[in-house]
Amino acid sequence: MTTIKASCPTCGDVELTAHQVRLVVCSVRTWSYYAFSCATCLEEVRKPAGRDVVALLISGGVIAEPWAVPAEALEFHDGPALQYDDVLDFALWLDRADLVAAAAAPLPARPVGGEDLGVPQHRA
Repeated sequence: MTTIKASCPTCGDVELTAHQVRLVVCSVRTWSYYAFSCATCLEEVRKPAGRDVVALLISGGVIAEPWAVPAEALEFHDGPALQYDDVLDFALWLDRADLVAAAAAPLPARPVGGEDLGVPQHRA
C-alpha cells in the first residue's frame, strides 16, 4: 500500500493512505485542493493542489473528485453586494406582485346553462 506524506501545520509531517486523502479537482485549476484529517490533532487540513500534486496523488491511488464551477459563479458583477434588506425588499415586492398578478388573471370560464339564458331548468 502506498504511503502519502503530507504536512499538518500544527503537528508537522504525517503519513496517510490513499483512502485518508480527499482530492478535489476543480474546473478552475487554482481552486483544486486536497484535504485530510490529521490523526494527531484531529483537525482537517486543506491545501492547494496544483497540477503536479494532483498527478502525484492520483498515481498514489487517491481518487479525484471533479468539481465543475458554474460559469455564473465566475462572472464579473458590478455594483454593491446584496444586503439582507435588499433580499427582504425583494420578498415583499414578490408578495405584492403575486397579488397584482392574481387580480389581473382572467376569471375561470363558467359553463353556460339554460338559466344563464333566462330559460328555467327542470330538476328531477
